Amino acid sequence: MKENFYVYMLANQKRGTLYVGVTSDLIKRVYEHKKGFVDGFTKKYSVSQLVYYELAKDAVTAITREKHIKKWNRVWKLKLIEEHNPEWEDLYYKLTT
Repeated sequence: MKENFYVYMLANQKRGTLYVGVTSDLIKRVYEHKKGFVDGFTKKYSVSQLVYYELAKDAVTAITREKHIKKWNRVWKLKLIEEHNPEWEDLYYKLTT
């Protein structure tokens, strides 16, 4: 069975602080951010709302894409989110219901 990999962006509020990450288990990883189980940036700044994600074909592609997005300026990141999620909904709840 093929493993899925995701690149995702979290925010603490609409147009707020952003975090870009990569994972093979999106629901579990976002849950960990939400519960404060992940020490560091996301816990310090309460960044836990899943506002964007994309599926990658493999781990290398996901990591490459994550690094690419991290280098983007803020305006580009906001545009990417708003093209796919204009209301800045927390997509985690759509994935878990």
